[in-house]
Amino acid sequence: MAKKYPIGIQDFEKLRKEGYCYIDKTSYVYDLVQKGSYYFLSRPRRFGKSLLISTLEAYFEGKKDLFEGLAIAGLEKDWKKYPVLHLDLNTQKYGSEKSLMTLLEENVVGWEAKYGRNAAEVGIERRFAGVIRRAHEMTGERTVILVDEYDKPLLQTIDNEQLQGAYRTLLKAFYGALKSEDAHIRFAMLTGVTKFGKVSVFSDLNNLQDISMDERYADICGISEAELSENFSDDILNLAEANGQSLEEACIALKERYDGYHFNPWTAYGLYNPFSLLNTFAKNRYGSYWFETGTPTYLVELLKRHRYNLYKMANEKVTSRILDSIDASSTNPIPVIYQSGYLTIKGYIPEPQIYELGFPNKEVEQGFMDFLLPYYTPVQDTESGFAIWSFVEDVKTGDIDGFMKRLQAFLSGCPYEMAKDIELHYQNVLFIVFRLAGLYTQVEYHTSYGRIDLVLQTKDYVYVMEFKLDGSADDAMKQIEEKQYALPFAGDRRKVYKIGVNFSSETRNIERWVIK
Repeated sequence: MAKKYPIGIQDFEKLRKEGYCYIDKTSYVYDLVQKGSYYFLSRPRRFGKSLLISTLEAYFEGKKDLFEGLAIAGLEKDWKKYPVLHLDLNTQKYGSEKSLMTLLEENVVGWEAKYGRNAAEVGIERRFAGVIRRAHEMTGERTVILVDEYDKPLLQTIDNEQLQGAYRTLLKAFYGALKSEDAHIRFAMLTGVTKFGKVSVFSDLNNLQDISMDERYADICGISEAELSENFSDDILNLAEANGQSLEEACIALKERYDGYHFNPWTAYGLYNPFSLLNTFAKNRYGSYWFETGTPTYLVELLKRHRYNLYKMANEKVTSRILDSIDASSTNPIPVIYQSGYLTIKGYIPEPQIYELGFPNKEVEQGFMDFLLPYYTPVQDTESGFAIWSFVEDVKTGDIDGFMKRLQAFLSGCPYEMAKDIELHYQNVLFIVFRLAGLYTQVEYHTSYGRIDLVLQTKDYVYVMEFKLDGSADDAMKQIEEKQYALPFAGDRRKVYKIGVNFSSETRNIERWVIK
């Protein structure tokens, strides 16, 4: 019988009853329940958060049969049924204050139909608190509250300050019941992509234990190397055969494309994106499955609005305070980009507790760069892959004039809103182009105060390039010579080219280049 992959399946009961493959995470469920009552977990989209919430729901509803053969079956001796309030904010488009209120109202009305309503309770937050109390009183067991994608309204309106303020106020009051009704609550978990802190939703919820960066729960969502080997060894063999690869080549390809997520700096191994892996095995083809299911438009708008230098993004260093929580008034887009899964932890400096960030894998890097390109250049989405590949082909064949003219095309038509930040804009365009080219060639970057030293390497050629802004191509070449940038390749069998380039702020493009 062919293996059934739970692609898009987020209901634990359906997954178990219909025979889909499942990586056993139930020991974490038991551990959470035994050690605490209030939790928050942040993970990127399609990383298994909804399935975790559904698993908790089945556990607290006492559905013992669903857990037969899983780790928790040997741990839990006393299966109880609790009243469960499950709120899923992932099912609505939040374009107005009414849209959020409508969803909350629908859920509270449903709960009131089961546990009763007190007419004296006015306001959605007081009615929610009343349901929590009455559910406990009616069943004799304290209430379980599970909230999936709590931050969806905030993420959808991240560029709308008015709606952000309204949603924060509403959700802060609504979730306040998790603290005020503590005596009636057995367990609560909120999940989301991001953590909005300080004066935002979580400011009063100091009883929530944030396990997002807790190494004990590093792989509560996602797939580890050990889990991959244990559960999908035959699938990897099939994938290798279908793509004309050896087993080792298939393992390397999977790791390059889908591994590399680190949610704390202490766990040595990375995690694979489960959505991408399952799709790859189901179709026996590699693809950008995770990236293609959600376009990060709101992240691009953040980067552009805050005039962000993309070189910093790929080599960012931040403190835990910045990484841990999103301040609604902050102008730093990095916490949102990190928590959304487009950056991950690559290193850690214990003193003074600095996190080094980078792209987790090739799927994310290529997808993000492809998506950014049309926002910074005249190249349209449908043309971006072809345009970059043509550029790479010119690089590989030694056609310097060809790839320099393509660079001119990428840099042309600088958007009006970028006119005051010409230097930053051309740096960002070059970053995107060369980062994409670096997926097929070797690229090294060295940046300082707007000057870019760049080395492109292929099988047959080495290009040592220096860019000047409002200087001259000859000056750029002079710097290459004086600083001996090409010296490391003096004994190289490949042909070495030195290229000096001048960028004009007046024409907003490459003005001239010289080659030696």
